[in-house]
Amino acid sequence: MNILRYIKELLKDKTHNYSIRECVIAVCMILIVISWFAQLLFNATTPEYMFYSIVSLIAAGCFGYSIERPKSKE
Repeated sequence: MNILRYIKELLKDKTHNYSIRECVIAVCMILIVISWFAQLLFNATTPEYMFYSIVSLIAAGCFGYSIERPKSKE
């Protein structure tokens, strides 16, 4: 159960609410790992533009998270 709790915590933002941005970043990370395994095990190549677009989505999500300010409680 600790793994499930850890995954749930990964999908929360700074205000401890679930965020679609974290879900999209997690899905993109899974896609990168799957494409890496496919390239290693099945000798299947991922087109470069697809790889760069997925990595840029992850980078955009991380950049957006770094400049986001926590909402103040009023």
